[in-house]
Amino acid sequence: MGIDPGLTRCGLSVVQAGRGRSVLPIAVGVVRTPASDSLTSRLLRLSNAVEEWMDEYRPDVVALERVFERSNVSTVMNTAHASGVLMLAAAKRGLDVHMYTPSEVKKAITGNGRADKPQMTTMVTRILGLGEPPKPADAADALALAVCHCWRAPLNHVVKGQS
Repeated sequence: MGIDPGLTRCGLSVVQAGRGRSVLPIAVGVVRTPASDSLTSRLLRLSNAVEEWMDEYRPDVVALERVFERSNVSTVMNTAHASGVLMLAAAKRGLDVHMYTPSEVKKAITGNGRADKPQMTTMVTRILGLGEPPKPADAADALALAVCHCWRAPLNHVVKGQS
């Protein structure tokens, strides 16, 4: 399961890793919370939605974007709150959570750690063989996180096994 955390829009995706670099899309969506609601209400709505997805799709692992922002502290705090709720939902189910920075995901998907949103969306669409680009960008980002983990997970196990 790939998750692009956000308090206003949170991208959710489920993919299935195939042989080699093959990845099959299973589901993608975005959870929205109204900015006019209280923080606690928004976090509860996000928690309920991600828990429903986890219960329905039963992922083996969660790939989550690492909170990374240099400029807007309130955005960072809201994203960090959302990430905490998402990680807790995974922990309740005994799921491992792997975190990736935006540049790690961009590098894995496009080969360029500084790729822009349109490049990312184009590559995700191509990699997953989708008929049309996923929208909004949060949905594409969630898929990119899931694909990134599918491709990097075998490498993570090799490295762990060697140490």
